[in-house]
Amino acid sequence: MRPPGNGAARLLSGAGLAAALLLPTALPVQAAPPSRVPAADGKKGQELPGMPSALDPEAEEVVCTPASRETAKKQDWSRQRLDLDRLHQHSTGAGVTVALIGTGVAPGAAGLKGRVTADGDAADDCVGSGTFLAGLIAGTGGDSPRLAGVAPEAKILALRGTDRRGAASADLVVDALRAATEARAEVIAVAVALPRQDAALSSAVAEARRAGAVVVAAATPDPPPSRGGSDEIPPRTYWPAGEPGVLSVADMLPGGVRPDGSLPTDGVDLAAPGAGVVSGGPRGKGHYLGGGVPVATAYAAGAVAAVRAAHPDDSPEDVVRRLTATAYPADIPQLDAYAAVTSVLGEPAAAARDKHGAEPVTVRDTAATDRATGRATLFVLLGSAAVLAVLWAGFALSRARARGWRPAGAAGTTSD
Repeated sequence: MRPPGNGAARLLSGAGLAAALLLPTALPVQAAPPSRVPAADGKKGQELPGMPSALDPEAEEVVCTPASRETAKKQDWSRQRLDLDRLHQHSTGAGVTVALIGTGVAPGAAGLKGRVTADGDAADDCVGSGTFLAGLIAGTGGDSPRLAGVAPEAKILALRGTDRRGAASADLVVDALRAATEARAEVIAVAVALPRQDAALSSAVAEARRAGAVVVAAATPDPPPSRGGSDEIPPRTYWPAGEPGVLSVADMLPGGVRPDGSLPTDGVDLAAPGAGVVSGGPRGKGHYLGGGVPVATAYAAGAVAAVRAAHPDDSPEDVVRRLTATAYPADIPQLDAYAAVTSVLGEPAAAARDKHGAEPVTVRDTAATDRATGRATLFVLLGSAAVLAVLWAGFALSRARARGWRPAGAAGTTSD
């Protein structure tokens, strides 16, 4: 079991938590309905438009997500859960480049100006999801600094892993991974999940890791719209999250559980906030409400950037170890960004791998603890024996005094 993080267990209270649990966790079509930001005081929350993760694939015409006219007034639960206000006192991700593979990022978006590199199609974010995610990773919050991302001084390298409607493509993801590796990005966030493993994809991931990048990937795609069926979907692995060494991330609700209808999968490394999350979009200064696995992936990638900035000498394996070792213990360990940056960990895992390429398992040396425990146990036993001896001596003396100091069993004498 992993040790609990410093701030990860703080949850929303009462009505705020109940309201957040009612928010949509995936918005896969263009006509995303407005949703409410839960109010911490239990009052009626503020309404914001929803940010879709993809546009309607059957629509004849591509209609981009319109600008939001609403701005959030308060910090949402996810930033409180990750303790970002305190985190930013220790790390802001300065000097770290995060390659974001998704729907693209608008370079001039509010809170991201001057820190986004996006060439060609990557600068055209029609869906809006990529810009939304970039704000969670490295946004300053613009006019709302409390809505800043995890690493607000990091830089974003925008790369397309989807078509203009947001449909993922294996070829585009492979090309984006290679571009990120060539650009020497320290963190690569893959916000899409592919249903099949591909040799070129595996090679691109391995190359990125050899170049020193930490690869963070969505554990699953967002679930498709419900078709009303009751058949359970069997667990399966998605890619590149299933590649060796990739940090696989799933979404969670304020209570720490995965949303209903989430696609099942195995081998998830971390869960991060993925419902009722506020960020900006590619057009205008307004805010949207979003959720899903890509949102959780962005939060984890931002945490990796913050760790890399605070601990520049850590290897990629050490960085991943920080994220997982400081996570709050649960069925899927829950991201604690503040603890990952500030905790002092023990010796890192060995870098060597066995001949099959498996990661070595580091077993904590408990010899000193065992010796201390043994000495403590011995002291307790000796102390208990001493107490019993004193009690027995007192009992024996009182009996001897009562017998007039005659030996036990001796015949009594009669007075003359």
